[in-house]
Amino acid sequence: MGFLSSMNIVASGLTAQQLRLDIVSENVTNSNTTRTEAGGPYRRKMVVFQSVSGRDGFRAAMARAADGLAPNKGYETAGGVSVTEIVEDPTDFRLVYDPNHPDANEAGYVELPNVDMVTEIADAMAATQAYSANVTCLNALKAVVAKGLEIK
Repeated sequence: MGFLSSMNIVASGLTAQQLRLDIVSENVTNSNTTRTEAGGPYRRKMVVFQSVSGRDGFRAAMARAADGLAPNKGYETAGGVSVTEIVEDPTDFRLVYDPNHPDANEAGYVELPNVDMVTEIADAMAATQAYSANVTCLNALKAVVAKGLEIK
């Protein structure tokens, strides 16, 4: 039970961080898109995570253990993380003076996407680090299982 639930937790983290990297790459790709199907420039997207518990909290698990009960008996989900939604960043668009641009307004200003490359690079680095941490957990889990199989 512990091995498979641990694998599910790590897999949910890997999947969530991969989606986060995909959204960052979409933001970077559309950093100069001034016209979308929805009208107006591209709006930066962000991923919202939520923890999936599926188990007792520490206090409840200790109380159940003190009563002689299995701390997490009867819970089917292993926990982990899930992506609840992908939201658009509500910050204002950047205005750049370029009267020759086809999307310029009457005053000659063009609305550019609210994508900041420094923010996107920081998000990509954070997602990469989180992904790497999940891979490290997966490798440690594999090593523990391998040692368990050696012991028999």
